[in-house]
Amino acid sequence: MNLLFAIDDNVVDQLLTTLHSIQVNTPNVPLDIYVIQKSKLKQTEKITTFCDKTDIEYHPVMIGDEFKDAPTTDRYPATIYYRLLAHKYLPKDLDRILYLDVDILVINNLLPLYELDFDGNMYAAASHAALANDVTDSINKLRLGNYEAESYYNSGVMLMNLPMIREQVHAEDIFNYIKANQLTLFLPDQDVLNGLYGHQFKKIPDEIYNYDARMSTIYQALGGGLWNLDWVIDHTVVLHFCGRDKPWRSEYRGRYSGLYKHYAHNTKLILNK
Repeated sequence: MNLLFAIDDNVVDQLLTTLHSIQVNTPNVPLDIYVIQKSKLKQTEKITTFCDKTDIEYHPVMIGDEFKDAPTTDRYPATIYYRLLAHKYLPKDLDRILYLDVDILVINNLLPLYELDFDGNMYAAASHAALANDVTDSINKLRLGNYEAESYYNSGVMLMNLPMIREQVHAEDIFNYIKANQLTLFLPDQDVLNGLYGHQFKKIPDEIYNYDARMSTIYQALGGGLWNLDWVIDHTVVLHFCGRDKPWRSEYRGRYSGLYKHYAHNTKLILNK
């Protein structure tokens, strides 16, 4: 299973916690992780130590100053291009990879998502539109100018069809889109993905593969009362701790706080063996 991350030194512990949760709940599946970074991370030894102890193959992907001439501002730093153009820096023999944010836990088997049929699409991802409303979804289509897209997709969990992406996703198109739309882009790389390629996404259920941990009450209402805590533990694969309030912070009081801290604790135990 090929997994893609884009991080800096501030979230290495979170990366390892995510990896531990994947390995526990997707057993007997070899993991190759590709970690995009500008330059060698200061905590590389911690990553390699964890990977050596858990038989994970670690592949650092160095970007350097590749995007020094790309359009950037305080709102659009060069790091937005890492995920958008990851295919340019990954091995050519990879045909698929699953991108994950590091503010997630995997609590059931990830393999069915990884092996999903793209059905001719470049990406597979979930939308959180139902958690907001249909009006918000329509506004996003208008704002980004992609009326063919079925929905507005969250790019924090995104399966990538690399052969198709290599053919159709080009740096110049992205640079031009950002220049033309920079005043309307709120979440730069996610907005670009939706604006340019939103019509080439396969939609996957967010209650399974990108469950917004802030929204338990709304999910339960949408599921007619069935999507309660027991249902989530049995069925949800990816818990995503969206927003500013993060479970590794001491003040976090969300419903899944104890679950996250359990995986984080066990990750430390592996490192200290």
